[in-house]
This record gives sequence, C-alpha cells and structure tokens, in this order.
Amino acid sequence: MKDFEMAGPRRLQKMEENRLKLIAAARKAFAEKGFAAASMDELTADAGLTRGALYHNFGDKKGLLAAVVAQVDGEMAERAQAAGAAMADAWAALLAEGEAYIEMALDPEVQRIVLLDGPAFLGDPAQWPSQNACLEVTRQTVARLVGDGVLKPVDVDGAARLLNGLALNAALWVASSPQPQSVLKKAIDVFRHMASGLLKEA
Repeated sequence: MKDFEMAGPRRLQKMEENRLKLIAAARKAFAEKGFAAASMDELTADAGLTRGALYHNFGDKKGLLAAVVAQVDGEMAERAQAAGAAMADAWAALLAEGEAYIEMALDPEVQRIVLLDGPAFLGDPAQWPSQNACLEVTRQTVARLVGDGVLKPVDVDGAARLLNGLALNAALWVASSPQPQSVLKKAIDVFRHMASGLLKEA
C-alpha cells in the first residue's frame, strides 16, 4: 500500500520534469530557429522524450509555444519589477519598469519568442495570462499613486491598461524595427512623455 501511495507523487514529479525539459528544449529551438522552423522531432529528441510527451503535456506545438512565452514573459516581468524596486519612489519605479520592459526588446531571445512569434502565432498579447499578471501589478501601483495624489484622479483600470499597452507596443516596435537601437531611444522618450501626462498638475 505504501509503494502505491508513493507512486502518485513520483509520477507527478516525473511529469513535471518532462514538462520542464520540453520547455527548455523548445525555448532553445524557438530562439535559434523561430517557431515555424523549429522541428518537433528535433526538440523532443533534444529533451530525450517523444512527440507523445509533447502532446500529453501541451496538446500541440502551439501549446508548447504558449508555455515558453509564459516563461520568458514572466522573467521579463521579474526583471522589470527589479528595475522598479531600485527606484526611490513608486512613480519612478513605474517608469523604470516600463522602460526596462521596452529595453528587453533588444534581447534576441525575447525579441524572437515573445515579441515576434508570440503575437504571430498566439494572437493578442493582451489576452496572455502573463500579460494579465503584469497588468495587475501596474493596476496596484497606479491605484496607490492616484490615492497618494501623485497622479490625476483617472480611472485606475484604464490607466493601467493603457500604460501596459504603451510599454508592450513600444517593445513590439523596437523588436520589428531594422534599426532597433535607434528606435529604442525614441520609444522610451515617447513612453516617458505620455506616461507623465498622468501626473497631477501642481
């Protein structure tokens, strides 16, 4: 009976290990070759698994892409929040987070997986769970800033959505540009000016 009870947790652990192996292999393949060109047979072989494991865990190749995008986008959010945490106040933190997110568009892995292939194959990023998690963090910050009188008494949900959309679209612009470094400076400058429009006038 004890062995039977142990089998359940071991099986779940093995399934999670396989899932993480597939995500790691797919992340490498998608970053190097792009989603369309990446071979399911090659990436499952790299993970030491079969196509069956891919289908069992993710449904199909697009499901695997969604898992990879969620992982990379989640890491982007963590990096942006770390940039914000280094700032002296909540307003500076909000700007720093947005700018850090835009700057990550220069990262080849982020560029290919999240900003180019993600929208092309998974649709509107605003519908991704990872983007909704970012939105909630922004909403909380905006609510605090409005409550403290730093920002104008605007609709918190609307302001949070538009700020997040501004950073995301700026990053998409940088990622798709043939001159990303040049566009980055413009994108961050416009992001700052538009976000600053929410500041309460003295």
